[in-house]
Amino acid sequence: MPEELQVRIHGDAALPTLIYLPGIHGDWTLVGDFRRQLAGTVRFVEFTYPRTLIWSLDDYAAAIESALAQNGITAGWLLGESYGSQVLWTMIRRQHFAAQGIILAGGFVKHPLYWGVRLVEFFFARMPSRLLRWLLHGFAWMARFRYRHSPETRENFTEFIARRTELDRQAALHRLRQVAGSDPRETARATRLPVYCLSGGLDPIVPWPLTRRWLRRHCPALRGDRILWTADHNVLGTGHVEAARQTLAWLRA
Repeated sequence: MPEELQVRIHGDAALPTLIYLPGIHGDWTLVGDFRRQLAGTVRFVEFTYPRTLIWSLDDYAAAIESALAQNGITAGWLLGESYGSQVLWTMIRRQHFAAQGIILAGGFVKHPLYWGVRLVEFFFARMPSRLLRWLLHGFAWMARFRYRHSPETRENFTEFIARRTELDRQAALHRLRQVAGSDPRETARATRLPVYCLSGGLDPIVPWPLTRRWLRRHCPALRGDRILWTADHNVLGTGHVEAARQTLAWLRA
């Protein structure tokens, strides 16, 4: 394996603990603004996944549980971003960590568009490396313009682009296949932990009307959901100010 699971912990242990499980990109490079908004109010724990092509969702969950235990973290809220929501539900099913609450950020239970996931997987696997590099450079240019007054955020995007290697793409494809095969609906139906759902209004990747409808009908533990209309799928990044306020309100509730 080219690297191990990485963990960073921000904030005092006396504060409420919020554990961030990243999306399909697998690292903490897009959550910096959200984390800064919460500084001084929570102990923020963030992970970067290894670029593994063999781990199951149970392997991800076990590694995260082990890392938390090694750092003396025995309880906390789980914040699952997109793909990270599947790791989150696996941790809830395993019951090896004392979760206090669940927040889905652009997350889901079973993905509402199975064939959409398969279609993304098909094209992503066959995308020429040159085209992928071109798209990444375009993304980086837009990020530099959008965050021109935030040097730290621009630096995070530089790290985000640098991490997008061919092995990283293969690891992301592996995670996409896990999403297609994952079905934690029984876990979501059975949980008694408070569940909250945060979505960006401009999200074609995980359509929030479908996710929201399923949760309202089938998840008795759902306590609230919120749509940030000007944010996109990366709701913690593109809507970081309001996302942080809402997250903190849910933790305090």
